[in-house]
Amino acid sequence: MQYEAVIGLEIHAQLLTDSKMFCGCSVKFGSEPNTQTCPVCIGMPGVLPVTNKNAIEYVIKTGLALNCTVSPYSRFARKNYFYPDLPKGYQISQYELPLCEGGYVEITEDSSIKKIKLTRIHLEEDAGKNIHDGAGNYSFVDLNRAGTPLMEIVTEPDIRNPQEAVEFMKKLRTILKYINVCDVNMEQGSFRCDANVSVRPVGQKEFGVKAEIKNMNSFKFIEKALEYEIKRQVKVLKEGGRIIQETRLWNTDRGITESMRSKEEAHDYRYFPEPDLVPVEVEPSWIERIKTQLVELPDSRLERFISQYGLPGHDAGLLTSERATAEWFEEAVKSGGDPKGVSNWMMGELLRLLNEDNKQMEECALKPGQLVGLLNLIESGVISGKIAKTVFEEMYKTGRDADVIVKKQGLIQVSDESAIEKVVDEVLKNNQKELERFKAGDEKLLGFFVGQIMKITKGKANPKIVNELLKKKLMEDN
Repeated sequence: MQYEAVIGLEIHAQLLTDSKMFCGCSVKFGSEPNTQTCPVCIGMPGVLPVTNKNAIEYVIKTGLALNCTVSPYSRFARKNYFYPDLPKGYQISQYELPLCEGGYVEITEDSSIKKIKLTRIHLEEDAGKNIHDGAGNYSFVDLNRAGTPLMEIVTEPDIRNPQEAVEFMKKLRTILKYINVCDVNMEQGSFRCDANVSVRPVGQKEFGVKAEIKNMNSFKFIEKALEYEIKRQVKVLKEGGRIIQETRLWNTDRGITESMRSKEEAHDYRYFPEPDLVPVEVEPSWIERIKTQLVELPDSRLERFISQYGLPGHDAGLLTSERATAEWFEEAVKSGGDPKGVSNWMMGELLRLLNEDNKQMEECALKPGQLVGLLNLIESGVISGKIAKTVFEEMYKTGRDADVIVKKQGLIQVSDESAIEKVVDEVLKNNQKELERFKAGDEKLLGFFVGQIMKITKGKANPKIVNELLKKKLMEDN
């Protein structure tokens, strides 16, 4: 019997607010344990939460970007459970009435578009963090993260394989970063997901029993964990066993999922409306104001880059994958750069250097106008394309303009025909064996002669003039 997977994702994205969800404590990452806490976020008796308005606006902005319906009326609820990193004994979340419902994200699957539908987007607070010390029979609790605003994005069970799940996560990551609501840093835990996975016989409409997988903090681990869990469930069913509804952890060291606990249902959390917070009413004017803050989204920008700048789809896709990269490209074009020329240098040199330094485009010292200046030097024949690569690396490292580097290092291209002709004659005279082979039909040696000329001129000879003179001389000899 053939089986297919059914996957739904629950994505937690930490919102880019300065303070926590219900108090004024900082959400800065990496501070000393328990230094960013107050009576509200550590759950002292008698304290009252106050809702962070910016967090609500970020969720609404996300809902608009993901084609959701923004609810005019929503409210918070208490999700009750005991865990050491949850000092109140409950988490303030949303249940029956979330901020956003519906919506979808489009991904590319085998060159076609697939729509992954969303169930809801709701707002909640994060819990603290347990730190397990292997040296002793105890654990520590760091409550710095307790109360941090989290947005949970829940998909419908529309995903059918691990590759689709990764593609969805990458697309969602790009959108959230574009609209600047989350820094999407998976290593620091500000963008993470849980997956509900089940399998069923191909053609069956009913879902199988699901397992929830946690502890996936990279695209690589998401794909590997889902692949393993699907194979595990299929094996259990083929051997006549049954799947247990449970929560499982991804063990990165062993490359397997491991049972953690039985899976809770909604009634296990005893949800009820949060009595200390008033409902959230979203006026149409509030939604319209947030709409004006939305930037052009990746899919729309990709299509425009193809139609407006004549870029191939691959180039446009790469340049629009990050908002900062797309804006850098457009600024260079507005400064006078040829779109295809700018694209080639960005993808071939700039992104390579940034990757080598493990830097983001926002950290790039090189300005778009400086690349245009380099392209102008190439176009006007002041430097060759080969020398331009050396100049570009120096520009990237120092932030200096191309013309300054060229003058300082004496890299101006030689275009004097008489000077180049002397070098051509010298090369032909000193390489008689190669010349005879060329005359005998070994035309590949043309590249050898060009290389020798460029070596003598230290790469400064105008390649076009070199090739013209060399071909002319070789024709004369024949």
